[in-house]
Amino acid sequence: MGTVIMHNVVSVDGFIADANDDVGPLHEWYFSGDHPIIERAGEQYDHSGAGSGFRVSSASAEYVRSMWASIGTIVMGRTLFDLVNGWEGDPPAGDHVVVVSHRPKPEGWHPEASYHFVDDVTAAIAKAKELAGDRTVAVNAGDVGAQAFAAGLVDEVAMDVVPVVFGSGKRYFGAIDGQHLLEDPHLVIQGDRVLHLKFKVRT
Repeated sequence: MGTVIMHNVVSVDGFIADANDDVGPLHEWYFSGDHPIIERAGEQYDHSGAGSGFRVSSASAEYVRSMWASIGTIVMGRTLFDLVNGWEGDPPAGDHVVVVSHRPKPEGWHPEASYHFVDDVTAAIAKAKELAGDRTVAVNAGDVGAQAFAAGLVDEVAMDVVPVVFGSGKRYFGAIDGQHLLEDPHLVIQGDRVLHLKFKVRT
C-alpha cells in the first residue's frame, strides 16, 4: 500500500482558510508562475477560477508535479466537496476521490467519476488505500485530516506554507489538542511566495 499524506496550503499561523472557508491569498502561488504543473486535454473544471491552469514558479514546479503524479486517491471532507462541487468530477490530482460524509453522493452527480462517499474516517482511509494501490493517498488537512492524523492513519505531513497571517479561521490540524511529534523535515523547498515542507510522522 502507498503512503498516506496529510496535505494542504497553510498560512504561517496555521490556517487553511478563514472562518467563511475563503482561502484568500493562500492559493495565489498556484497561478502566478511560468511553469504549468500539468496539461490535460479537455479540462472540465477551472481550478483557478480565473480561466487559467495551474502555473507555478520553477522552484515549485518539479516538486508539485511529482507530488501530484504520485497521488492515486484524494480524501476530502463534505464541506470542501460542497464548496467546489467535487471539482465537477475532475480532481486536480489522482484518479479517485473518497468523501467523508454522513450524507450520500448527490443524486445524479457525475456518475462517471470515481467518487466514493464513506461516513467514517478509518473506513475512508482504508477505501482510499484500496483504490490507490501503490500510489499515495492525499488527505486534505482540516477536520477530516485531523481525525485521520489523531487516529494514527497518516504517515507524512506536507505543508505548502504561504507568508500570510490569517489570525483566525480553519486550522490545518483541526481540533487536535494533544501533542504529536514529527521527524525533522525531509523535504524543504523554497518557492516564490511559498515554502514546501514534508515531515514523517514519528511512530
